[in-house]
Amino acid sequence: MNEQRFRWRNKQLRDHADVIDGNLAPTKVLKHITYLNVFLKQWMTGNIWIFEDRIVYVGTEMPPNLDGTEIIEGDGDYAVPGYIEPHAHPFQLYNPQSLAEYAAWTGTTTVINDNLMWLFLTDKKKAFSLLEECMKLPVSMFWWGRFDFQTTLREEKQEKLEEQLPEWFTHDAVVQGGELTAWPELLYGKDDQILHWMQEVRKARKRVEGHLPGASENTLTKMKLLGLDGDHESMTADDVVKRVELGYETGVRHSSIRPDLPQIMEGLVEKDFQAFDRLMYTTDGSTPGFYKDGVIDNCIDIALKAGIPEIEAYLMATIYPARHFGLDERLGALAPGHIAHVNLLDSKDRPSPHSVLAKGEWVKKREKDVHTKVKLDWASAEIVPLSLDWSLGIEELQFSMPVGMDMVNDVIMKPYAVESNTSVEQLPETTNEAFLTLLDREGTWKVNTLLRGFTSSLGALSSSYSTTGDIILLGKSKEDMVLAFERMEEIGGGIVLVHDKKVVFEMPLAYGGMMSREPFEELMEQESVLKEKLCEYGYCFGDPVYTLFFLSSTHLPYVRITPRGLMDVKKKEVLFPAIMR
Repeated sequence: MNEQRFRWRNKQLRDHADVIDGNLAPTKVLKHITYLNVFLKQWMTGNIWIFEDRIVYVGTEMPPNLDGTEIIEGDGDYAVPGYIEPHAHPFQLYNPQSLAEYAAWTGTTTVINDNLMWLFLTDKKKAFSLLEECMKLPVSMFWWGRFDFQTTLREEKQEKLEEQLPEWFTHDAVVQGGELTAWPELLYGKDDQILHWMQEVRKARKRVEGHLPGASENTLTKMKLLGLDGDHESMTADDVVKRVELGYETGVRHSSIRPDLPQIMEGLVEKDFQAFDRLMYTTDGSTPGFYKDGVIDNCIDIALKAGIPEIEAYLMATIYPARHFGLDERLGALAPGHIAHVNLLDSKDRPSPHSVLAKGEWVKKREKDVHTKVKLDWASAEIVPLSLDWSLGIEELQFSMPVGMDMVNDVIMKPYAVESNTSVEQLPETTNEAFLTLLDREGTWKVNTLLRGFTSSLGALSSSYSTTGDIILLGKSKEDMVLAFERMEEIGGGIVLVHDKKVVFEMPLAYGGMMSREPFEELMEQESVLKEKLCEYGYCFGDPVYTLFFLSSTHLPYVRITPRGLMDVKKKEVLFPAIMR
């Protein structure tokens, strides 16, 4: 069944009805199980009949026909709907498939994904074919349609990408527009193109999501008037209350950059907050290692430990996000007509399932991985290893820019006046400055500056993982930088560390130079090693993956290295332009 289009064929619908009459046997029956009825907000006991990928009956009766039916004895177990991740960035080293498979193992069987990387890595026709491929996976997978690109692009690239956007908004796998990181351009720059796109999304009865960290009541009010439905950037319980008060559907976040959920939940309990039907959890594209404790199941656990009412803690992971996106007739409930996403728990206070049914098939059974392996056709969408038709010479690594980027934390950069001698082949270890270059993936332009705070000693890092898919080079040694670049190209894209002319770490990212093809657990280990290595060379922050990804992201202050050059984000000014190679 193509649940993205919200229909089963007529023959399938007749079969579903025939199961009730006993003309066909259900595929599976969960017998005498305690289950969560999300509509009554009660735990109930009964039988759940499943035919292929759909729940056809929930109640006290057993099927009249059990020919070939798998009976699952439910005594002692608790059944809840599969969890929903409403705000995923499925390219933080992992890829949509590896994230979906790992999420399903933890009970998160619906994922709503950012489409940003498809805009940079392929064209819309090939991307849409990959969206169809993803339907083979055991999860229900939906997408956003971006209004903006989270960085400042060169004019020709901006125009090319903007041409793709309208068809994303109308695609039936896309359930929302956003997230809108360029809201200052909309609100203060009077960008009517974005406003038009927002209205088109709303006309299609889809949601529009914002990105409003630290926004004032005035800003929240005006953005609501302009068409925002939701926002996931609350950092405190007060932020949550203010958004709900103004009518926003509000994501409560627990992520590798903003692990705020415990404090938010505790704050809401203290405030005797009751409007949980306006909330939904998100992990907001965390880096791999952050998921060692689970995905949305971990969020439910945090809420329960904070004292959130038990049933509400589960509803924020199921029917509430489903209702927000208009998917509640198919997702978020154990009820007739819903997709058979079912989590089986040992107890009500342990939301991590011991067994998972996704689309009616076992993904996990009594802690054993039993999901059917799926092979997606990445090549047809041209999501293949990175291959460059140009080379880099050490003579191109000339750093005369008087302004560099100073790391305040993992992701915030301030400008600083460069006083070091940058004509040398290697910067001294007495400073924590490094050469920094952003190179066009197509080899047409470059931006050279300095980055302070990333390393005190590392020879070089080369990464094809970045906001735009362009190449990041940084380090103390120009010779090591060239070697790291060459090795990164040899492995088809990825992250490579070189020190004293030796490769000391490499992480291949075979899908477009952005995403690993390795299983999620293996990627967790690789990320852990990357962090350890960078720490040895003086990286003192917590999330180097996001440091790399956000070097070009102009939704963050204060200065960014972008395809147009070094940019003052607040003033929207290019301080020093990119130069042609």
